[in-house]
Amino acid sequence: MSRAFVKEADNDWLGDVEPKLEALERYLARENNGVVITSVRNYIDPESGRTIYEMSNGESYMIDEDNRWLIV
Repeated sequence: MSRAFVKEADNDWLGDVEPKLEALERYLARENNGVVITSVRNYIDPESGRTIYEMSNGESYMIDEDNRWLIV
């Protein structure tokens, strides 16, 4: 996916966020004007074997093979 579609601010890219759930939550809160975004549930993707995190903002995220967050 092109970075143009996941860029939220001038200096912050989703793919540059540390690959930890807490870092993702901080990033999402910052990008949503301080509204707390938390993990609703997580599960293992059967195809990739990676954990997918469903967040309270309605989006799902996972860490790719390059250790970067991406929207699923």
